[in-house]
Order: sequence, then C-alpha cells, then structure tokens
Amino acid sequence: MTTHRSFLFVLGSSRPDGNTESLARKAAEQLPADVEQTWISLAAHPLPDFADLRHDSDHVRPTEGSTALLLDATLAATDIVIASPLYWYSVSAQTKRYLDHWSGWLRTPGLDFKATLAGRTLWGVTVLADDQPLVADPLVGTLNNSAAYLKMRFGGVLLGNGSKPDDVLKDTEALTRAKTFFAQEAPVAQFLYESEQSR
Repeated sequence: MTTHRSFLFVLGSSRPDGNTESLARKAAEQLPADVEQTWISLAAHPLPDFADLRHDSDHVRPTEGSTALLLDATLAATDIVIASPLYWYSVSAQTKRYLDHWSGWLRTPGLDFKATLAGRTLWGVTVLADDQPLVADPLVGTLNNSAAYLKMRFGGVLLGNGSKPDDVLKDTEALTRAKTFFAQEAPVAQFLYESEQSR
C-alpha cells in the first residue's frame, strides 16, 4: 500500500532563485504528479529569533505569522527538504533559526512534535563554491543528527557546485544526481557514533 507523500521545501537562501533553489527544483521535477509540494522561503517568511524557554512553562502553539505557517507545514509533510546554500560550511542563518524553532515545538503541549516527525524523511540540498564536497560535511552532519534525534529517515544531501547565478545549471553531475535523488530509499538516520558501533 502506497502512502501519500507531501514534500515541504524549506528555502534557506537570502536571495530568491539562487543556485540551491534551482537544484532543488530540478530534483522536484522528477517527483510523481500526485506528490504534493509546498515551497516556503525563509527570506520571504522570516522567523523571529528563537527564545529558549525549555525550563519555562509558557510554550503555546503559534497561531499566526511565519512561525505558525512553518509549524503547520512541517507537521503536515511526510518529507522535509532543507534547501540551504553552504554558508561558512554549514546551513544559512535563516535555516539554523528554523531548526532552532524545532526545539520549542518539541516542548509545545499538544503537538507531539517528535512523535509526529518520527519515521518521516529529512532531505538536504545545497550548492557550494568549493570544488571539494567534504567542506559541506558540517551541513550534512547538522541535518543527519537532527534526523537521528527525531528518529526520522535521512535521504542525504544533494550537492551541487556554483557561485554566480545559474552556475549550478552547468553542473551536469549534480543535475544527473537530481533526477533520481528523491527516488532513493532513505534509511533511518543514525548518529555517527551509532554507525561506527554497528560496524
């Protein structure tokens, strides 16, 4: 029995139509027509700075604005795609703020955020200017560990190369990988130490 899938694409670039978004859209073109797609730009829907209230009791579910929009979209998605350029070797500030808000949603009464996301799939898309893919390891680690903590599946990160606008559209290897990226089986995420212990 096939489960209906709904993809949320969280765009973490500070500018529209950047290389990372272009690569994400190339990958999304390959999704079946019946797969729902929601695209939200964090630049167009900025989140407030995250306030850590983990030891307080006034966590309330947001009901309006960008925070409510992103929370509702996150809870509704079977697949969450973090499309963030590589900024200083990790996710962008906008993307990090979005992930920080997950900490608050984990403690919001009535959401069951962790239980809801468990078993769903986290994916990443990023474009970097460096010709060594290993420099993106901190970004990959951030997403993998976030998925592991929430007991999500992790589909990995689709990497592309580029700096100037539309550069990634010349990266034929990335465009080839994009054609099958979302078709691959996403394993249950594990922290690196868990992976090493299981060897």
